[in-house]
Amino acid sequence: MEALHTKGIWMAECLQQQTKNIEQFWLTVTHFGDPQVGFLFLFPLSYFVSNRLGVAVLWVSALTEWLNLMLKWVLFGERPFWWVGECQLFFITKPRIFQFPCTCETGPGSPSGHAMVTAAVWWVVVPPLSSFLHSRTHRWEISAAPYLIYGLLVGSVGLSRIFILAHFPHQVVTGIIAGIFLGIFLGRRVPEGRPLLFFVSFSAGMLFSALILNVGLKLVGIDLLWTVTLAKKWCSRAEWVRLDTVPFSALARDCGTLVGLGLAQNWNQSGWCTSTNHRALSLAVSFIGLYLVYSLPFPGKSQDLFYCMVFVKFTLVPLTVMAVSPVLVHFFIRKMKKD
Repeated sequence: MEALHTKGIWMAECLQQQTKNIEQFWLTVTHFGDPQVGFLFLFPLSYFVSNRLGVAVLWVSALTEWLNLMLKWVLFGERPFWWVGECQLFFITKPRIFQFPCTCETGPGSPSGHAMVTAAVWWVVVPPLSSFLHSRTHRWEISAAPYLIYGLLVGSVGLSRIFILAHFPHQVVTGIIAGIFLGIFLGRRVPEGRPLLFFVSFSAGMLFSALILNVGLKLVGIDLLWTVTLAKKWCSRAEWVRLDTVPFSALARDCGTLVGLGLAQNWNQSGWCTSTNHRALSLAVSFIGLYLVYSLPFPGKSQDLFYCMVFVKFTLVPLTVMAVSPVLVHFFIRKMKKD
């Protein structure tokens, strides 16, 4: 692993030096590859195109991020920005590498969550979009375009993670491969029409399995927060270490999302979102609602309150998109017709 990490550092240096003129592009791409994009952007956009597709996106987002978290806890992956300082191998020739505000993530590095979730979630969208284009144009080059864009997107996200020193190349590659397989497998098993108890039980199972793994690793002398200490030690600026990158934050997000999905699917909304205009307005209202939900302030000191707030916020995400927004638009349109 030492040789693999060393080669990864030199690759990151080469990437930074050769492409430093497009630094802002890499920073934009890495933000777009954030797992939260699936919850807050792709989910509402796809839901108002096809309800089943939207549910699939949210389902795959939550499960893929949770599986990524479990893998990270088991694989103990290093991150480049702290490994360089800890390894003490670069005494003679030091790599010319730089950190960025989004570099200092606090979880383990293997596999890359950005690459894994991006590969899984966007794969859910690509085949239906390709089939739709083929049915309309009957041209293979046009129907192949979504796959090409998908490859460019996933590849760019992976390179951006190497560029900012958040991941080694092998962590990105394993994340992409795992994400594609999960996108194919989970995308075919969408929990439509399931009772609320199914989602609550699934969410509780994810939470307790993570806690059991946490306790089990502690019993053998492994602290799952060892990466937080290293991130604080080697990050260039203390303010770049953010609480929302701690692994338990992702766990709270995924569990809250599934509970919210269960509540939203069991909300009686028949006939409220049928026309194209209604869906377009609902999408606009959803984005406004999600912006307001995401802007809710986090408690600054208590970690437990922070995780509870993350859970509540992402419980509200499916409810805002699938229930509240269509209802508000429905009553607004009805009122306009009466006037």
